[in-house]
Amino acid sequence: MTIIFPHINHKHHTHTAIARERERDMEGIEHKTISVNGINMHIAEKGKGPVVLFLHGFPELWYSWRHQIPYTAAHGYRAVAPGLRGYGGTTGAPLNDSSKFTALHLIGDIVALLDKIAPDENKVFVVGHDWGAVLAWYLCLFRPDRVKALVNLSVHYSPRNPTTSFVDVLRGFYGDDHYICRFQVL
Repeated sequence: MTIIFPHINHKHHTHTAIARERERDMEGIEHKTISVNGINMHIAEKGKGPVVLFLHGFPELWYSWRHQIPYTAAHGYRAVAPGLRGYGGTTGAPLNDSSKFTALHLIGDIVALLDKIAPDENKVFVVGHDWGAVLAWYLCLFRPDRVKALVNLSVHYSPRNPTTSFVDVLRGFYGDDHYICRFQVL
């Protein structure tokens, strides 16, 4: 049974309760900057136990995982969400040199991060979304020795086709207005 009190602004009350709940969820998330692979990487982390590495999508940040971090930590894991190369507080944006933004660099960043934050863990759980899911697939391909299990959201595995440009495939399906096509620079 729900009791309605006419003198209370329920919309404001609900909004305030939601804001307080969000603040509680964010409590205890620690922020650090770690030097890895020639860049400074921002990480948000919480909890103790086996590492669950959360990899964000484009154009997101660690903040995309703000609900999963406390939940995972509360269930006996160490949740770690880095800002990927060039995002948010992590350095390494390829301003005029995209040669420093290859999949090998990005996976190198992740492996170097794991070496620093979990030197005693050979393998970690990995969760990826969007661009982070692509990187998670690459991590599994390039360094399967570092991955205990993988969960990816919104992006399935797409093997590289050396005869076709990925951007051209997307342009063919979705046209020039697809966000990946729009970000290409000639």
